[in-house]
Amino acid sequence: MAEPLCNAAVKKCKETMPQTPIFSSMLGSSCSGQVQPDMGERCVDPVYQDGNLVSGSLEALIERLVPTMDYYPDRTYIFTFLLSSRVFIHPHELLAKVGQICIKQKQQLETGTEAEKENGTVKKIISQMTQNLLMALSARSQYQEIREKFRQPVTDKGTILKTKPQSTQKDILSVCCDPLVLAQQLTYIELERVSNIYPEDLMQIVSHMDSLDNHKCRGDVTKTYNLEAYDNWFNCLSMLVATEICRVVKKKQRTRMVEFFIDVARECFNIGNFNSMMAIISGMNLSPVARLKKTWSKVKTAKFDVLEHHMDPSSNFCNYRTALQGAAQRSQTANSNREKIVIPVFNLFIKDIYFLHKIHTNRLPNGQINFKKFWEISRQINDFLTWKQVECPFEKDKKIQSYLLTAPIYSEEALFIASFESEGPENHMEKDSWKTLRTTLLNRA
Repeated sequence: MAEPLCNAAVKKCKETMPQTPIFSSMLGSSCSGQVQPDMGERCVDPVYQDGNLVSGSLEALIERLVPTMDYYPDRTYIFTFLLSSRVFIHPHELLAKVGQICIKQKQQLETGTEAEKENGTVKKIISQMTQNLLMALSARSQYQEIREKFRQPVTDKGTILKTKPQSTQKDILSVCCDPLVLAQQLTYIELERVSNIYPEDLMQIVSHMDSLDNHKCRGDVTKTYNLEAYDNWFNCLSMLVATEICRVVKKKQRTRMVEFFIDVARECFNIGNFNSMMAIISGMNLSPVARLKKTWSKVKTAKFDVLEHHMDPSSNFCNYRTALQGAAQRSQTANSNREKIVIPVFNLFIKDIYFLHKIHTNRLPNGQINFKKFWEISRQINDFLTWKQVECPFEKDKKIQSYLLTAPIYSEEALFIASFESEGPENHMEKDSWKTLRTTLLNRA
């Protein structure tokens, strides 16, 4: 819906017309979310601060979508409002209101029989657009419901309980022994999955949460299948890394596997693929892997220490955010798709939107929509959309990707069994856990 409105506005208006000002800094660290507009003795709607739109009633913000003789809406405003409006109003209701404003404006400019005829034509067009929109929304909802029925949880993906591999069973090194190549294939998968995420999917994060707005569209929000599917990929990759390490029997080969994944994570970092990098590190930090002290004692951990420094969670992942900002700046000035790649840690990206929503209210004490909040949310989503549009510069390797996406992964229980068989328990807690696991295995047999 955003694109047709945007195109119409641009076609009908001249560049010399004033636009809705855009925030340069949006929400700063000192912003409380309770914007107190300087309204003097009268209520102004919408409210501007330093030339920037910060709040307004729903009706006033809708009016800002429609061009006039001396104004047309900025593309950024259109994107931000259409993205956030679903929190307050159904898309088809918004379309109807925009249509009413257009007709009212036309009536003010023209009179007579010819004007009535044109208004009738406009009404028919709006009615048809509304029907098409409702059909599209219904089809999308039905499609997602079908996918929801057939999708499987991540733990069902080839999960096995065998702790020792068969002699003919492959491992990742038999499929790809070059860390750079594997990092490139992981990046290919990441970009492919990111391409399935749309702005409205990300806004479901806001729509699903309780807020001060008790609106009727709150109960029929779209399912977040695309977000869950991408999050499941992260979990699968983490578990695959842990599986590949824990199921190796010999310590020397296990050490080589750990060092291989460290190199893969490092190459992911260099590419700008932070999501795969974090998934790999998470897999190696799982307890069944982390407890393999004899293995880690043989690993050259200097490179791994650097990676963990980048992903250090202290100060709200300050080191990672600095690296992400550097990758984003590189992307803006890049001449090749290879340098444009930015794949953020997705669960941190989601959490940022979540906290923006929780910390800053949807409405101000005066009842107006806190548009300053939605400027910032839309800015972050727009950055994500810019990054996801990058065309992957790496050629797809079907053999490697098939392994990454279909190789069996151990359950958490199986990982601990394999870990204890590789390196026995070292303390009373581990011995109790190992005893419990063996009893469970015997009972199943």
